[in-house]
Amino acid sequence: MKKLYLLALILLLGNCLHAQVLLKGTVYESGSGTKLPNVFVRDITNKQIALTDKSGKFEIKTETGHILIFSAPNYGADTLYVVDFTPVHVELKTLTISLRGVDITGSRTAFDPHKEYPEVYTRSKVYPLSPSSWFSKDARNARRLKHYFEHEEQERKVDQVFNRVYVGSIAPLKGQDLEDFMTLYRPTYAFITSNNSESLAAYINDSYKKFMALPPDKRKLQRLNGQ
Repeated sequence: MKKLYLLALILLLGNCLHAQVLLKGTVYESGSGTKLPNVFVRDITNKQIALTDKSGKFEIKTETGHILIFSAPNYGADTLYVVDFTPVHVELKTLTISLRGVDITGSRTAFDPHKEYPEVYTRSKVYPLSPSSWFSKDARNARRLKHYFEHEEQERKVDQVFNRVYVGSIAPLKGQDLEDFMTLYRPTYAFITSNNSESLAAYINDSYKKFMALPPDKRKLQRLNGQ
């Protein structure tokens, strides 16, 4: 009987240790080797998430056989199939357009991190009598993720209003000219929330006049990847 208890304890301990394995790595910009901060890392199997720090480093709880997705605005997403826990080197390629990599359409489900990742908001809370809620690495990472989600929500709201169809209906531009114009004159979240549709239309019209007054070479953004 004691042997059975010992075996069960070993198996339970082994499972706990396995569940706590961290995969570490660094994310770089392909070509330049620049380390990329604030890259969103997601394990699509166990729903664990992480952000790269200012040095492009990340760590995430995962298991062999899981798939990780790396994404960031203006970069093509990349995937990684976890085969072991050797530190990984991930490279993201810059997109050839300058607008945000996330397009919001009417058919896309709204992004609601409160529902998708409620544990982030729970872990990010600060309690006066709990030092760990202030200083623990887990709590600090949760607050970084919360801030990331708040910023992403704001950017998506800008995308919903300042979209190609609406902007193109006011500013007679198409293709890459429209892309460049929208990038150069993208309004802030504060502007979107403090102005009505008439003000936004006037802003786009005035910005279009400024855009056309620029020398032709100044209307063209430097292409990413040298294109």
